[in-house]
Amino acid sequence: MQTVIQQNKSEVMSQSVRLICMKVSTVLVFLLLLQVLHAQYNFSELDAKLQQHQKELGNNVVALIYKDGKIIYNKKLGDFDANTQAPIASCSKWLTAALVMQFVDAGKISLDDYVSKYLPMFKEYGKGYITIRQCLSHTTGIEGDRIGLAGIIKLGKYKSLEDEVNDFAGKHNIQANPGLEFRYSTIGLNIAARVLEVVTKKPFDRLMQDKIFRPLNMKNSSFSTDYEKAVNPSGGAVSSAQDYMNFLSMILNKGMFNGKRILSEQAIQTMQQTQTTAAMIKYTPPAGEGFNYALGEWVLEADESGKATVVASPGLFGTWPLVDLKRNYAAIFFVKTLLNGDQKKDIYMDFKNTIDSQITIPGNK
Repeated sequence: MQTVIQQNKSEVMSQSVRLICMKVSTVLVFLLLLQVLHAQYNFSELDAKLQQHQKELGNNVVALIYKDGKIIYNKKLGDFDANTQAPIASCSKWLTAALVMQFVDAGKISLDDYVSKYLPMFKEYGKGYITIRQCLSHTTGIEGDRIGLAGIIKLGKYKSLEDEVNDFAGKHNIQANPGLEFRYSTIGLNIAARVLEVVTKKPFDRLMQDKIFRPLNMKNSSFSTDYEKAVNPSGGAVSSAQDYMNFLSMILNKGMFNGKRILSEQAIQTMQQTQTTAAMIKYTPPAGEGFNYALGEWVLEADESGKATVVASPGLFGTWPLVDLKRNYAAIFFVKTLLNGDQKKDIYMDFKNTIDSQITIPGNK
């Protein structure tokens, strides 16, 4: 009997030892995986450059990098974090273009529809041949205000998006035939947004909440504004670094977010198709100098066939979101201070080059 008890004790002890060994092995494997993950990228140079330029970027900065389904870099400087809400200015255009493409996906509108099909006033004033595609690519030919604080202040005079767009139709001159010249402004994207209001009989900010912000879990994002002022689809959004990264991850993942389809792959490809040539560009803000434009986004780099490989939509306040389709990552440098209107292009391009030194193109060593 005693022998049996001793055998049982030995078996229990052996099982306990095996269980402990398994747990220890699991922890060790996990730690090894963490070491491999951290060893894969070394962003110390990016850390140093962010700190070097912190003052120039308004002191408060968040930088996020997303790759392979996760955030691989999260840096915050100053009184700021990834969930802090701030105005994003022209970064709004990318969001608005995505909303328009949802209605294209649904067959409710076509990019080559004339705006006058939905807004007859444009035909009355000799602007009947402007298409929705031209609205999203800043090639309407309608004279507009240059991007800046003066333009933002001027937008404040409108009581509704309808009033603003009616003003574009009736009071703004045509500078060029549609599709021939590129002039960056608030005009085209706001006209396209007004088309959506007419099609759905719903306000733009509600459409954005229902179809973009809520599905992408962008809880700190909004186009809502004072009821005495018009919503601004071209530059009136507030968001956070994490919220906007959700949007960027959807773009990078060809329209998918958390297993849900937000946009079709075709819509994503269409948004990234270059719509301009260097000769067409008559006005661009400093952030866009040297680049071409697609639909709601800049083409920073393209391959030999002209297909976009890096796209972005920087804002007046200095926030820079981008997607690198070659290296399969998305990044955002999010600030909340107006950066004197120059958008610090050289600094952000240097940041990107630093990231690229760590994230190689698949298949390249």
